[in-house]
Amino acid sequence: MAVKKSELYGSLWASCDSLRGGMDSSQYKDYILTLLFVKYVSDKYKGVVYGEIDIPEGGSFDDMLALRGQKNIGEGMDKVIAKLAEANNLRGVIDNAHFNVPEKLGSGQEMIDKLSNLLAIFRDKMPDFGKNRADGDDIIGDAYEFLMKKFATESGKSKGQFYTPAEVSRVLAHVIGIEKAVSGESTLYDPACGSGSLLIRAAEAAPRNVAVFGQEKDITTAGLARMNIVLHNRGTGEIKSGNTFSSPQYKDPDDESALRQFDFAVVNPPFSDKNWTDGLQDYGQFDGYGERPPQKNGDFAWLLHVIKSLKRNGKAAVILPHGVLFRGNAEATIRRALVDKGYIKGIIGLPANLFYGTGIPACIIVIDKEKAEKRGGIFMIDASRDFIKDGNKNRLREQDIHKIIDTFTKQEEIPHYSRMVHLSEIAAQ
Repeated sequence: MAVKKSELYGSLWASCDSLRGGMDSSQYKDYILTLLFVKYVSDKYKGVVYGEIDIPEGGSFDDMLALRGQKNIGEGMDKVIAKLAEANNLRGVIDNAHFNVPEKLGSGQEMIDKLSNLLAIFRDKMPDFGKNRADGDDIIGDAYEFLMKKFATESGKSKGQFYTPAEVSRVLAHVIGIEKAVSGESTLYDPACGSGSLLIRAAEAAPRNVAVFGQEKDITTAGLARMNIVLHNRGTGEIKSGNTFSSPQYKDPDDESALRQFDFAVVNPPFSDKNWTDGLQDYGQFDGYGERPPQKNGDFAWLLHVIKSLKRNGKAAVILPHGVLFRGNAEATIRRALVDKGYIKGIIGLPANLFYGTGIPACIIVIDKEKAEKRGGIFMIDASRDFIKDGNKNRLREQDIHKIIDTFTKQEEIPHYSRMVHLSEIAAQ
């Protein structure tokens, strides 16, 4: 039996409502997403031998339900989660939300009632995820991203960096050509993966299984990304926490002094990162560009890190603020070197106000190392006028997504929308 997503989403948001009062959305998201994970994996893997997730005795959603009405409900829920985490090497990933915290969840009977009601919503309003699922439709993964979007909207700018809208993720996946991946051993990398939604969307566009690798600075958000890839049946993917510039987690297995290289990369990094040089470890990612990116603006630092992390025929798409195309001084020097090297295959201008962390216009820089030395121009698309208003944000419509992807793939020139700009013309500017 297929489940209507709208009904599932409503149940999830009702769960959020049940926690309101003692904490803001940046806190209660951890509780809802943890329960979502426990419910999903319990339904899908309880009693399954050699399942992707092991459901130990005392570590299932049913064990949580048995605690309803009991005075030790918060402590008991923490123990259930701890057992599940221990059995699956997920300590520090799914056990970051603590349910026995009176300051957040109330004390005494208030905590008992609040947590009992929360568990009842998950029991009564949500389906058995082991049975109720439409073919080819990742209901729980989509629900997870729905919550991420809602949390980003509610939390404001400081919390919006962990979510990349799904429609933008689809564009990035296709402009790097991952759907043409010929090897089942292809690798995909995101050095600022947030909740993992962009990484997952790109992987889903590949015809064959690709190995996914992500790094996220915020420990809690890295845990959300790890849960997300498990929910999307990509539990073998790697998500590591740490600062990409001061502590890159992916090194060349044969040379610790070099960065590991990947076939594909996608990233929506923090715009104009002002602290990127803190503890910086140099792996040669800035060599050959004339100057290093400015200390107070890390946009080009992210771009050059991605380029260094690509194999000789690697391909990537990076979301950056529109200003990277025009700013002067060191960034102009780097931009000139990038054009000369032929690494930039295309630039796609996006509408303003698409992202939850900022309202400024952004662009997609498409990198392709293959035949870079022979590249004679950069294909440019101005998609800034194609969108629909969606509340207080703008959103790409299905027709806008297809237009960008088709135009870029075919390198089709459309008046006032797209054209191939030769390097000589760029140099003159």
